[in-house]
Amino acid sequence: MAKDRMAALDAHWRAANYLAVGQIYLLGNPLLTEPLKPEHIKPRLLGHWGTSPGLNLVHTHLNRVIAERDLDAICVWGPGHGGPAVLANSWLEGSYTQTYPDITRDASGMERLFRQFSFPGGVPSHVAPETPGSLHEGGELGYSLAHAYGAAFDNPDLLVTCVIGDGEAETGPLAGSWHSNKFLDPVHDGAVLPVLHLNGYKIANPTVLARLPRAELDELLRGYGHDPIHVSGDDPRRVHRELAKAMDQALDRIAEIQQEARGGRTGQGGKGQSGRGQSAKGQSGKGQSGKARGGTSEGVGSGRPRWPVIVLRTPKGWTGPAEVDGEPVEGTWRSHQVPLSGVRENPEHLRQLEAWLRSYRPEELFDAEGRPTRLVLDGVPEGSRRLGANPHTNGGLLLTSLPLPDLDDFAVPVDKPGASTHEPTRVLGGMLARIMADTAERRNFRVVGPDETESNRLGALYEATGKAWQAETLDTDEHLARDGRVVEVLSEHLCQGWLEGYLLTGRHGLFSSYEAFVHIVDSMVNQHIKWLKTSRELPWRAPLASLNYLLTSHVWRQDHNGFSHQDPGFVDHVLNKSPEVVRVYLPPDANTLLSVADHALRSRDHVNVIVAGKQPCFDWLSMEQARAHCARGAGIWEWAGTENGNREPDVVLACAGDVPTQEVLAAAALLRTHLPDLAVRVVNVVDMARLMPRGEHPHGMADSEYDALFTVDKPVIFAYHGYPWLIHRLAYRRTGHANLHVRGYRESGTTTTPFDMVVRNGLDRYRLVMDVIDRVPGLAVRAAPVRQRMADVHTRHEAWIREHGTDLPEVAEWTWSG
Repeated sequence: MAKDRMAALDAHWRAANYLAVGQIYLLGNPLLTEPLKPEHIKPRLLGHWGTSPGLNLVHTHLNRVIAERDLDAICVWGPGHGGPAVLANSWLEGSYTQTYPDITRDASGMERLFRQFSFPGGVPSHVAPETPGSLHEGGELGYSLAHAYGAAFDNPDLLVTCVIGDGEAETGPLAGSWHSNKFLDPVHDGAVLPVLHLNGYKIANPTVLARLPRAELDELLRGYGHDPIHVSGDDPRRVHRELAKAMDQALDRIAEIQQEARGGRTGQGGKGQSGRGQSAKGQSGKGQSGKARGGTSEGVGSGRPRWPVIVLRTPKGWTGPAEVDGEPVEGTWRSHQVPLSGVRENPEHLRQLEAWLRSYRPEELFDAEGRPTRLVLDGVPEGSRRLGANPHTNGGLLLTSLPLPDLDDFAVPVDKPGASTHEPTRVLGGMLARIMADTAERRNFRVVGPDETESNRLGALYEATGKAWQAETLDTDEHLARDGRVVEVLSEHLCQGWLEGYLLTGRHGLFSSYEAFVHIVDSMVNQHIKWLKTSRELPWRAPLASLNYLLTSHVWRQDHNGFSHQDPGFVDHVLNKSPEVVRVYLPPDANTLLSVADHALRSRDHVNVIVAGKQPCFDWLSMEQARAHCARGAGIWEWAGTENGNREPDVVLACAGDVPTQEVLAAAALLRTHLPDLAVRVVNVVDMARLMPRGEHPHGMADSEYDALFTVDKPVIFAYHGYPWLIHRLAYRRTGHANLHVRGYRESGTTTTPFDMVVRNGLDRYRLVMDVIDRVPGLAVRAAPVRQRMADVHTRHEAWIREHGTDLPEVAEWTWSG
């Protein structure tokens, strides 16, 4: 590499390091125009230095290859604690000032940059939504590589570099993420370049991968299907040369893979990007492997290429204090956060800090006004090629609406309630297949899930696309395709990470999962909700397509798999989060599921949780009625009750969820027969947030609306899909809360019959009738014979299922006859 190019790289890296240290420590005197004094130092020292010099090094070298090769590139910064580094580089390249004009690229702006970092009213220490160029909150580790691959899917001209910290590399999700290369199509997808940064330590311990012998680490990475390129050392000049060479080698190899896969067209690695990849519909026949593409002499099974990975070994806290108070710091865990503490009170630490800052020779890096010198900016890309300004990191700028079909094309006919049955998710599958087909050219819609698409009755998708797969295929395989846009892997973490990366870069998608096991991503959805909440408050962040969950194979129809598969608590988890972001829907039949899904796929900046069954379910509402009911979110089903509008109801039977709705309607039918004079109101809730007060959630009901629906003084028997205390929590401030009695799942499950599941949990129709008798004033004595008959059915039920292994005929063959 030419000497002047090396000098520019080193100058940029030193400038970024100086700015990173300044953010952690300085309130004033940003250019050290006078000796450091205690009043120049922040009273609370927060931030993480240890990873910052390594991140600055990668950012500096990415600048060079982006500028020289005219790359469309972004970077996912796995060590999110390295916020000082990414902020420093964003300020140097000008994207930070472009985003926040008051943080000017001069001495006064530098002082504001320093002051705001980890300071009240400022910005977080992580690579957060406030950071231009970011799409990954690194506060929780393990998800960077999955996010990177999600960003690369269907982005054929995009290079996604992903810096993986060696602490993060120890997590389960990250370990699983190495298999993402088996799903990356070199024709239609972009490239991911992982940079495994081994600085040796976590917060207080050595890291596993850094202590592996190089040969063993190479075996691990090669086993994952990567070709490792090693860069190591603590001499900046040598490391600059080696990393520049490694970057060029990796990008040349990526270009070779893509050119071969795309028939010789230019891909990453040179000017003249190829534009969108060749369009191809997913193959849906048996064992469709397609022609083996993307192979190289280093390829692995079935022509799948070996993608490069850079292994970068540099000291933790590199260029920082070598020793503090007689203890080694640079190259140890002690450099993880703030190497010099108590600087205001400790004159020796103040002296060391000044020496540390001056070691970067800031007078060479910034002019008298504090502007970066020409040498520092020599290799920085311009415009949207800058990492902090690439529109893929503000994906809403690239977002286009989905071509959503007319719901009437898929609606099931409903001449009268309960006269027919359908599998709701199978009906939805037809709609999703149409969307998949209509986005074949634009390729901006994906469905992810843990090996359950067919099980969840969404198999119609395979009429429009295949399942993404780059590994070996056999004749017995079905629906595999190199260009498929259904992505299945038995890791909910990967499904979540891929979809988040896909959405954050401006596309659309759906995550289909068994209800019980979506809990595996509880922590991941937390982070995404926090991201959306913050990004909604930033005017420069454009709205994103919502993260949509379809939870099926749910608690009430997991009677065959048993207790281990029964858990409806994800809804509780989500509804604890930011109300402006989260939405939860429980459509009771196929047409309401279509309406809710259509709404979710149109929405922006939300996390939508839809819980719907895949087993045959009664059709209650026509498409027109379903639209109106879903728009209300909760409403009276007049045809199901007996109040007739002539007087107030004696009791309200409320329901949310498909099985609870069936049980409530069966209970209403029993009451109609056995207690015909009782005025019963049936209320169905689709949108769970409607139960909350309007001041607590945008979808919440005003008190007057809630009181009109549920009454203020009549008993309300509420059959709910999940844990009953959630309903109490949502409605605890309502006037009639003392009259609210909720039935739901109470952790009583096993392998049994479908109806026995509701009996075990007190949600069955006979129990609901008994609840009405127990709670409506005056009924306990008058309706005692009816209550006794209901209790007797429970006794017969228990004996019947133990003898026959099936539900009572009057239950199994029940139909609505209201």
